[in-house]
Amino acid sequence: MNDQSDSIFSKTISPIYQAAFALGGVVVISLLAKLIGAIGITEVPQRFPWMAAASFMLLFAVFNSVISVTAKDLMKYWGTSIYCFLGLAAVAGGVAYLLSSLTMSEAGSYRWIYIVVAIGYLVFLSLMAMLRKIVEFAQREEWNQPRIRRK
Repeated sequence: MNDQSDSIFSKTISPIYQAAFALGGVVVISLLAKLIGAIGITEVPQRFPWMAAASFMLLFAVFNSVISVTAKDLMKYWGTSIYCFLGLAAVAGGVAYLLSSLTMSEAGSYRWIYIVVAIGYLVFLSLMAMLRKIVEFAQREEWNQPRIRRK
């Protein structure tokens, strides 16, 4: 049988751990891609670290906003989450710059991708907050059996 305590929704995972996991993913995937390119297994584009950074930022945005539903103090969670997202964007961008030798402007459209992911993150957080309010309202509301109408 399914145990509710094993559900990801029964735990609140700190945004700091989520951002650290995403940053670790950026570093590991980017270094692995550099190694594959150096060995000559396949051609790896020079902009690949920027793509990895943007991908893990999007992954952080989606999972962080979904996990925010379980937060006890939503405003504190949001504050920490937004700071972690900004830190992740800055450090992942730094890693991408170090590994690709390209600035964000030189990497093509990744400046716009960063902007879209950041705006999408704020939209995801807002949607989850709205869904949380709707669920809280529905749980407080008293639901009575509908009246039977006579014709």
